[in-house]
Order: sequence, then C-alpha cells, then structure tokens
Amino acid sequence: MADHAGLKVQFLFDFGSPNAYLAAKVIPDVEKRTGVRFEYVPALLGGIYKLTGNSSPADYLRGIRNKREYMEVETERFIRRHGIVSFRKNPFFPVNTLQLMRGAVAAQEGGLFWPYFHAVYRHMWEEPKKMDDPEVMMAALNASGIDVVRIAAKAQAPEVKSRLMQLTEDAVRRGAFGSPTFFVNDEMFFGKDQLRDVEEEILAQSRGRPALRAGAAS
Repeated sequence: MADHAGLKVQFLFDFGSPNAYLAAKVIPDVEKRTGVRFEYVPALLGGIYKLTGNSSPADYLRGIRNKREYMEVETERFIRRHGIVSFRKNPFFPVNTLQLMRGAVAAQEGGLFWPYFHAVYRHMWEEPKKMDDPEVMMAALNASGIDVVRIAAKAQAPEVKSRLMQLTEDAVRRGAFGSPTFFVNDEMFFGKDQLRDVEEEILAQSRGRPALRAGAAS
C-alpha cells in the first residue's frame, strides 16, 4: 500500500486556460488511481505572464507557421484519449479572468468552491459565454444556482484581492510560467499532457523514492 503521508499535490489553474479545463476533467481519474486528493490553487494567468515576461499562445504563435495547427491536433488527441465530450471552444477567447479568479478565492474562503468552480468552467468551456462581461457572468452563475451576489461582494474585499496576488506571486516564485501547472511536493510539471508524469511522480514519491529532480542530481 502506498503511503501518501506528507505528499502534497497541487493544481494551479486559471479559468481562462482551456488546457487547465481539460486537465481538470482528467484529475478525478488520477485521484481515483492514486488515492491522492489534489489541492486546487487559483493563480491569475495574466499576473503570471506579467511577472515572467510570458504571453498567451494567441499572441506568441501569431505568424508562426504550423505550430498552432499542431497544438490543435495535440489537443484533439488528448480529448479523444480521455473521452472528453463536453469541451467547446469559447468564441470570446481570450477572456479576462480577474474577477472570476477573485471569485474563486472568495468561494474557497466561503465554502462554496466546488459549485462555483464547476459552474464557471461550464460557462467558459462547455456552454461558452463572454464571462468577462459582468452582466453575462452574473446571469450565467445565477442560472447555475450560485450565490453570485455573495461571492462577488466578497471578491472585492482587500484580503481576497491580496490573497490572489500572493498565490500568483508564489506560483512564479516556485517556477510557474503558465497554466495548468502541477506540483507534487516541490516537483513542478507544466501542461495537461504532463498529468501522466504527475501520476507517476505521485506513486513514486508515495513509495519513498526521491523526487525526480533529487534523483537526477544523485
């Protein structure tokens, strides 16, 4: 039996990343196979980009021949491999997620995270809407039974804004440069396709094997 004591597995997400959405669809299966529960950590992608000098693929792939097309093929392969049928491209992409991500922090602190998390992803990547339009966002979340007035009010609190900023800065300090990012203790993995490596690392560390970085240095 694997020993998960002391093992911390984190999923750093931003609602605006379609790859983070796709990763979130696969995480429950990884949890079932490994017996480990992921910690969901909001980290503002725009803030990560600003702090690291990175940019959205919509920007850095502009004018590059073949790469965008290949990435779309790779995404389709991932969707087929995991039997994901709910994903739809959002025609309003990229969406400014600042208020949604503050809402995620507020929902976590208010014990409303899971309903909020699933509702936002539904309206971003399953029934896509322009979720940076306040009226659209409020109507969509209300339709999903979310106490959006309560969450929106709490999201404007200075401590919630500060918490999201801190989580974002911590992500960059630990090595993050985009979304989705995963940590198995201090071992970082980037991108939805790395979930297979994340799972291997969870099992390896649970069996007492050192993290990949430590093993490589020995």
